[in-house]
Amino acid sequence: MSEASSLFTRLEYRLAQQLFHTRWLPRSPRTQRLTMHLFQRCANAGHPAALSQYGHMLFHRGVSPQDKSRGARYVLEAAHAGDAKAQYQAGQIHEHGCAQYPSRHEHAVTWYARAGEAGHPLAASRLARAYCDGELGLPVDVEKARHWQVLADRLAGLAGSLDRADGETRH
Repeated sequence: MSEASSLFTRLEYRLAQQLFHTRWLPRSPRTQRLTMHLFQRCANAGHPAALSQYGHMLFHRGVSPQDKSRGARYVLEAAHAGDAKAQYQAGQIHEHGCAQYPSRHEHAVTWYARAGEAGHPLAASRLARAYCDGELGLPVDVEKARHWQVLADRLAGLAGSLDRADGETRH
């Protein structure tokens, strides 16, 4: 991808994010179609965050099985590119399964671990529960459960302090 097209893709993604999160803009079908179209263009261009977000939306809100399948494929592509949210979502996809990706707990554990190590608190928390209760094919391991829970708590606290700091800079 050339630098110019990469810049254009990043700008389109920012616009799609703004449209998606803006509360004052009416949620008309036209605005929603434009937002989805922008996310789709960015995902098709290989933008990792767009792959993650658009894939998540298709997987959870898609009407057809093809939408869900394409959404899962986009999420996994973003996960492989290193997007922590997508890695957590990939863990969810492999834990619960879908038509294209049957439940594979060993893959779910791998993705949750990658996401947790990349800073995703829900992934670390899920692994803590799995080790505590012997889920996802893991043995009960109090030490590993404690490790992941400490990490989850630290990450959740960090996310909370970042949210507070962000709120303070907006005033």
